Amino acid sequence: MRKFFTKIKNRNLRLAVIGSGQIGLPTATLFANVGFTVTATDINSSVIENINKGICPFNEPNLQQLLSQNVERGKLNALLNSDMDLNKEDVIIIAVPTPIYANKKPKLSFLIDALRTIGTAIKKQMLIVISSTLPPGTTQSKIKVLLESLSDLKSDADFYLAYVPERISPGKALQEFVENPRLVGGVGPNSTKIAAEFFRTVCNKVIETDATTAEIAKTTENTFRDVNIAFANQLALICEQYNADVKTVIHLANTHPRVNVHNPGPGVGGPCLTKDPYLLIHHYGNSDDNIVIVARIINDRMPTHIVNLTQKALKDCGKDIKNSKIVVLGAAYKADVADCRFSPAKHIVQKLKELNAEIIVYDPHCINTFGGKKAISINEAVKNADSLLIITDHAEFKNLNLLQIKNLMRNNPSIIDGKRIINPADAKKHGFIYFGLGYGKAINSKGS
Repeated sequence: MRKFFTKIKNRNLRLAVIGSGQIGLPTATLFANVGFTVTATDINSSVIENINKGICPFNEPNLQQLLSQNVERGKLNALLNSDMDLNKEDVIIIAVPTPIYANKKPKLSFLIDALRTIGTAIKKQMLIVISSTLPPGTTQSKIKVLLESLSDLKSDADFYLAYVPERISPGKALQEFVENPRLVGGVGPNSTKIAAEFFRTVCNKVIETDATTAEIAKTTENTFRDVNIAFANQLALICEQYNADVKTVIHLANTHPRVNVHNPGPGVGGPCLTKDPYLLIHHYGNSDDNIVIVARIINDRMPTHIVNLTQKALKDCGKDIKNSKIVVLGAAYKADVADCRFSPAKHIVQKLKELNAEIIVYDPHCINTFGGKKAISINEAVKNADSLLIITDHAEFKNLNLLQIKNLMRNNPSIIDGKRIINPADAKKHGFIYFGLGYGKAINSKGS
């Protein structure tokens, strides 16, 4: 172990990162940037070609510059998984997707394939790190057993094995990798110490624990957020029934020092919050009295509620949804990113199209439209439109020129605010019928 610590201190280790996506590539780049020799691997040849040219295959602030710098100085290169000689590596980090099947069960095939690839290449004193999100108990019960079987070596004695989950989000990957506290859970004390020391070369704060605890903590983080959002969404529906404004209710409730209610929205998207809750409860059960399942059901129903609000708004304007022109602002699943994975906009756009509405999508960050017509500017999008439907709270949407937009739209226009970023009074002052999520029935009108 002393020799390994010395190699870490001197940056005299070779690192391979398996999976060069939105977790793996920032990981590879940051470790290269502090002096390690890093190989990023992937199954996609175009991804490998781009990385070796110093080109980031996806949009992530500041990653392009850091990537090209480290490729140029020879600290970072990329290879296809099939071309890797893992026997030469001292550290291997696995950052492959762990999605879920349609039945909500974890799909670990990408992870198992990666483990089988490295299993026979494991050598003594090698560190294996899993950063993919896992159901609790997976590292100890499956990964450890498989690697020991394939290598004929003993974990925590012959080689080191740790679960170190990512805690980053698109748009802030580099900053959060460095600044967010990093959980390091080994299968034994030696593995924890070695992995923790390695991650301290990049991360400002490292918290040592065991693998299973780290797995539960990681899935807990996103599950807590999903459950809290579900409560906020249910609260929004209650406020609509009682002619109250959920924004006011949440503001007042949050003045209590022990209360922190999240904001409601048109649904939950992204690769984590839609999946991690199912990983957390994988061995617990999926009965309907499970609060995690109930929260997922509530959040998954929100896009349908937004469609219903859109129909009501059009009806209040004396219009039929059929052949109405509806502008959807936002395709990305969260503000100010280009990522549209599992975005609630997909269901909303497709359902509105099924109702024979004409759908125009404008998103200054995201190219996907989910089948709607793409607009290249807000003015182009709203011209001769009947309704403005806000799905994503991009910064660009928070200061819309409502007077200009109103003059470009058809008579009796409506705003359906799924993110509550428009002041209802301003919308009504400019002649819109305003429907906001959690904005009660009696105040959904041109009046006050």
